[in-house]
Amino acid sequence: MLLGCAVGAFFAGRLADRFGRRAIMRVAAVLFLVSAWGSGIASGSVEFVVYRVLGGLAVGAASVLAPAYISEVAPAHFRGALATVQQIAIISGLFIAFLSNYLIAGMAGASTAEFWLGFAAWRWMFWVEMAPASVFLVALFLIPESPRFLVLRRRRDEAMDVLTRLFGAQEAAHKVEEIDASLAADHHRPSLRDLVDPATRKIRRLVWVGIGLATLQQLVGINVVFYYGAVLWQSVGFTENDALLINVVSGALSIAAVIAALLLIDRLGRKPLLLIGSIGMTVSLAMLVVAFLNASTAADQSLSLEGIWGPAALIAANVYVVFFNFSWGPVMWVMLGEMFPNQIRGSGLAVSGLAQWVSNFGITMTFPILLASVGLGGAYGLYAVCAALSILFVVKMVHETRGIELEDMQG
Repeated sequence: MLLGCAVGAFFAGRLADRFGRRAIMRVAAVLFLVSAWGSGIASGSVEFVVYRVLGGLAVGAASVLAPAYISEVAPAHFRGALATVQQIAIISGLFIAFLSNYLIAGMAGASTAEFWLGFAAWRWMFWVEMAPASVFLVALFLIPESPRFLVLRRRRDEAMDVLTRLFGAQEAAHKVEEIDASLAADHHRPSLRDLVDPATRKIRRLVWVGIGLATLQQLVGINVVFYYGAVLWQSVGFTENDALLINVVSGALSIAAVIAALLLIDRLGRKPLLLIGSIGMTVSLAMLVVAFLNASTAADQSLSLEGIWGPAALIAANVYVVFFNFSWGPVMWVMLGEMFPNQIRGSGLAVSGLAQWVSNFGITMTFPILLASVGLGGAYGLYAVCAALSILFVVKMVHETRGIELEDMQG
């Protein structure tokens, strides 16, 4: 599925420049529906994988186009807050999905037990996904197309209509002229070639910043918590019920942290939040490393956190989750959606989104290998180093975008 996300993210940005943000998101919504239904009816592993890849394509496309669309229709003074809503939706969706699966399994007795209409419970866990996917699809027929895309495609009258609804007639006319002026002088169709600076014939610095933001967001190891949370805590001696409860607590803290980011991102700015998050993640990951290195090993080679190390690891892990979701979780997507000039936004998002999902796949695949070879202490030590590197990256490479109009973005 993760590789499908990478492919979806890459092609969505390019296709959105050709067919529109809204049109490609509608395709993604249909793929969500097909994937949910197909995963539930799959009778073999190959069929199941095909449907999961289709779902991955949809996730990848939505992950880059949703923040881009929000940035292109939102006023600059609260664009960050509106774009941060996406991260709240993601975390809330994960929380509801975990809760839904837990309730279905509980009512059926087990995920493989028979449930409604004679079908196994695990199949219903996938079919339930069709409800939010349907809402997403219907909503996409109720929103306007991005005015930036409309100007890009020389559909000025339609862009005027959308901008008039958003900002009023006088401001709309001014906006159309600004958007038009921000595009390439010859109004050529956006392409990957635009990512190369014509003066230096090198890839634009801003593209490397986007790739760096997208990659570092994953290299700090956040998806190890998402994908292996229960396994991680069971590996150091917690029971299955304890591990599941810890995940629920982490989910609630994540939502609270993103709400805090929503309230502060347009006041403090993007760069300060990233810097605070990087420092907080580095310290909390270092604390986790110390705790895991002090775990005792039983005769069966299982680990156990004794004394203060169990509570210390729990506190450090949740502090880490809070700092990530206060900063890099939402802010990375906010910046990718707004930092690229109009002419290269689709291509910049395509490349950055690809980097993000490939990094996600790499971290997910390597964690079990690291766990078996260097243990939890070694694995989290690597993530702590990446978090420390993110501090330097933010200080040296990232420029503030708070309050800057999209037409004024440089790069």
